[in-house]
Amino acid sequence: MQNDNFVIGDVVIPKGKEVKINLELPKLYNTPTNLPIRVIRGKKDGPIVFISAAIHGDELNGIEIIRRLRKLNILKKLQGTIIFAPIVNVYGVMTLSRYLPDRRDLNRSFPGSIKGSIASRIAKIFFDEIVSKCDLGIDLHTGSIHKSNLPQVRTNLNNEYTLKLAHAFGAPVVLHSELRDGSLRAEAQEMGTPILLYEAGEALRFDENCIRVGVKGIINVLRENKMLPKVIRKNTKKPITSKSSRWIRANESGMVRTIKALGEIVKENEIIAYIDEPLDDNSFEILSPFDGIIIGKSQIPLVQEGDAIFHIAKFSNLDIAEDKMEYFNEDVIKQSEFYELNTEEIIE
Repeated sequence: MQNDNFVIGDVVIPKGKEVKINLELPKLYNTPTNLPIRVIRGKKDGPIVFISAAIHGDELNGIEIIRRLRKLNILKKLQGTIIFAPIVNVYGVMTLSRYLPDRRDLNRSFPGSIKGSIASRIAKIFFDEIVSKCDLGIDLHTGSIHKSNLPQVRTNLNNEYTLKLAHAFGAPVVLHSELRDGSLRAEAQEMGTPILLYEAGEALRFDENCIRVGVKGIINVLRENKMLPKVIRKNTKKPITSKSSRWIRANESGMVRTIKALGEIVKENEIIAYIDEPLDDNSFEILSPFDGIIIGKSQIPLVQEGDAIFHIAKFSNLDIAEDKMEYFNEDVIKQSEFYELNTEEIIE
């Protein structure tokens, strides 16, 4: 909860104001670099939430989600504070790389150290100046390069508070996600700041549907968190909630001929793809190991044995799953209550 003297860096953010701040980062070969953030503080006290993107420098959807969020008129009714950090890994974005110049993964470097590597130093600054001052975080991601994710929220399903917020987000799937050492979510949770992960789309690509679901989802979370006025909706459906998922890997090398697409329902032992030998007539089946929904998919047709091809979230009641996916695909993703989003040019 904020107080009258809310400070980031050396900047005091008054109530009812929007402030731009550049936090000084470690120099890259003696070149000055800053972490750009924007803080919107409501006139009334309330929770402090950070919204971050591009911790992996090639994950771009979140940058656009934050850009659109900042423009929404509804934020004038904000109660509490939002800290926007659209480009956490500035170095990676400049080079279109997931990693930092030293090849370290920033999302395995938290909480960081001021005496460590460049990744560790950035993590320390971001963690101390932003994460440690917040009651909640929403961290925006995409699939890795050449892999695309169905819009999904990952969190700890055993935490009643984050589960409620994850359902409120309104993405098609909520997935239980274990903590990884050195990740932002693990270290923040250790400190007492819960985080929702929004995964949607593919690295180095914009996806209009994923962006719109992300913008609307964050507003939904802020409303559920009593930071924005709530609206009464009819006929809304809860997302598909899965406690486990699994990557299905290639059993041979060759060319993938997919039968099932991202977001489709699959049954146990159903054929979801074939691997064909490009110089021979052999063809190998890839089967779904259980009932579920495809939430991640490789976009490259060439595979080596052992490559991850499909990410399937386990879900036993396929009739309910199909009904929910039809609802999210036809209604939630296409519709938007925000005038600003409806009039903006759509990214093709």
